Amino acid sequence: MVDTKSWLKYQKSLCREISDTSTMIFQAFFDCMNFTSWFFLSFVLLILSDVIRNRRPRNFPPGPWAVPLLGNIFTGVDYKTMHELAQKYGPVFSLRRGSERMVFVAGYKMVKEALVNQLDNFVNRPIIPLFHVILKGLGISMSNGYLWKKQRKFANTHLRYFGEGQKSLEKCIEVECNFLCEAFKEEQGRPFNPHYIMTNAVGNIISSVVFGHRFEYSDPSFRKILELDNDALLLAGSAQAQLYDAFPGLMKYLPGPHQTVHTNYREIMTFLNREIEKHQEEWNPDDPRDFIDAYLSEMEKKVQAEIDRVVGQSRLPTLTDRPKLPYTDAVIHETQRVGNIVPLGLPKMASKDSTLGGYFIPKGTAVTTILSSVLFDKNEWETPDVFNPEHFLDSEGKFQKRDAFLPFLAGKRVCIGEPLAKMELFLFFASLLQRFTFRPVPGKMPSLEGVMGFNNSPEEFRMQAAPR
Repeated sequence: MVDTKSWLKYQKSLCREISDTSTMIFQAFFDCMNFTSWFFLSFVLLILSDVIRNRRPRNFPPGPWAVPLLGNIFTGVDYKTMHELAQKYGPVFSLRRGSERMVFVAGYKMVKEALVNQLDNFVNRPIIPLFHVILKGLGISMSNGYLWKKQRKFANTHLRYFGEGQKSLEKCIEVECNFLCEAFKEEQGRPFNPHYIMTNAVGNIISSVVFGHRFEYSDPSFRKILELDNDALLLAGSAQAQLYDAFPGLMKYLPGPHQTVHTNYREIMTFLNREIEKHQEEWNPDDPRDFIDAYLSEMEKKVQAEIDRVVGQSRLPTLTDRPKLPYTDAVIHETQRVGNIVPLGLPKMASKDSTLGGYFIPKGTAVTTILSSVLFDKNEWETPDVFNPEHFLDSEGKFQKRDAFLPFLAGKRVCIGEPLAKMELFLFFASLLQRFTFRPVPGKMPSLEGVMGFNNSPEEFRMQAAPR
């Protein structure tokens, strides 16, 4: 019979020896690890983590093997390569750019299935980092949901006719045909490059619709815009520029063709903004000349049309009308968000020792919340730096609350005047827009830059209020 005490003593001694041996092994392991070894170990763990995290989902479309961390960035992005991949993997296949998976559809049968038979399933536009930097998810091409539906409906309505006397698009094209033929005639049969003459002609049709005028083929400023656009489109299709879509956080700090794409489009946007500002100064809502004028008029009356439909002109708006005026409500909320009236909340004080973000905050420490960082948080708002009422509208055009909308603070110290302020904002705003159309003084657009004090207030300005 085994002595229990001796057996337990033996077991403890054995465990101690195993523990000491394990400690010595781990100590020896760490002692022999130099910087290169640690770097290699970290790299292996990083790769393993990427492989596990980015495993192909069950029954996901097939595709070529993806390089850990990088994906299929070495696979060509041209259409010929896509054809070859479709031949190898079938009409529905996938690639990986960084950690993002992309599905490609080839052949009439599957393309029709995606775009026609399942048209509602594949209608939204993903964020394309290369263009999102400039377009920020706005416009017909990059927007989604309610915003996209309204933009597309407006464009379809107003692109049919435009300008003085409702000239047709056909007439506009006929006029440009004469200029185009004259430009070709001036070459007198000599060899010449027709590229920018043709591009200028096509651009002039768009310019006539959007700006209300065309540009001479010899105009250096418009020629530069055409060249910038042409270069950007060519570079956007290059494999190097596609790297930006895979790793935008890293690539934005590195040189490459994506930087040229962004620079070119910023110059183009500056050109477009000058045209818009000129239209705003000369705008007459009773005589729209082109697409920009029509768009400015639409911007003016979106709220007014909703108020007219729900409230009419025989009475003032009431709070009971608010649920039926989602767009009006959204404009008010977006104005508050962008207005950023109180960028910094009044300081609070820690009433006891606390922990915030993993940091120790001793009792009595003053704590200030930066409200502007919430109202413009890129992780909370689709287009934080752009006035966009659709932030507060769902895909059906109904008003939706947003948790990150905190102009009155939050918690126990929330502004006590919030209910009163909300009533004032809605009733004042709806009543004024019901009765008046507001316009800037010609040539004197109000500044959108606030005057910084404790609060953020607008610079003094003058405006015109035309009774409706």
